[in-house]
Amino acid sequence: MTIHDLAGSYAIQGSNQEEADSSSYQGILTLSLDENNRIIAEWLIGDHEQHGTGFFKDGILVINFRYEGDDQKIYKGVAVYRWINPDVLDGFWSEKHGDPRFLGTEYCIKIKDSKFIN
Repeated sequence: MTIHDLAGSYAIQGSNQEEADSSSYQGILTLSLDENNRIIAEWLIGDHEQHGTGFFKDGILVINFRYEGDDQKIYKGVAVYRWINPDVLDGFWSEKHGDPRFLGTEYCIKIKDSKFIN
């Protein structure tokens, strides 16, 4: 597995950083590389966008992310994914203002048919 193999779009299923089991979400995570082979990440969850940058080593992907909340404040956090196979990432995340007792989760499956994301 190389960093270039990560590039592409993924269907994501996740849960938020809180106790309630009912706070799940679905969306798209798109990973690309910059000129220095660093990861550029963009999440689209409903109409909500998040952006991040990160790195990949030994099967672990780490992304520092940020987004603007509905209250116009900037929120920041980190997501960590484990490479399961060429089509699957399994991860967890935490943000600065989330409930520190819990981690969010994300399970990502690579999208092979580009018609799915249009």
